[in-house]
Amino acid sequence: MKLMKYMIPGILFGIVMTKSEAVSWFRIQEMFRFESFHMYGIIGTAVILAAIMTWLIKKYQGKTLSGDQIVFNPKNMSVPRYLIGGIIFGLGWAMTGACPGPMFTLVGHGAWTILLVIASAIAGTYAYGALKSKLPH
Repeated sequence: MKLMKYMIPGILFGIVMTKSEAVSWFRIQEMFRFESFHMYGIIGTAVILAAIMTWLIKKYQGKTLSGDQIVFNPKNMSVPRYLIGGIIFGLGWAMTGACPGPMFTLVGHGAWTILLVIASAIAGTYAYGALKSKLPH
């Protein structure tokens, strides 16, 4: 029963990803070819909603489900790692046709080949963690 607080939002997220066609490889291909506004509209809506939610959390001192205060730590955005990380993320997205959230939705749709992409993403995350101390930050 404790997992329901995570499963319900996850299921709703999957429904939204499916209904908005954000899991469609063809929609993603259209976006990277600049042929359609559809995905840019979805991403833009997500950015605007995230900005509003962040503002509300800061204004009303939001708390987590366990009651802890949500804290936003300042980031040094001048560091090139965000640019490099964004390029790597974008290349992976363009090559696989899926970003992290919709990857799990695709598994729910029975697209089992996406498990290879998920395994690769996990391996890449593990490799970064193992090499983090040796990388320039």
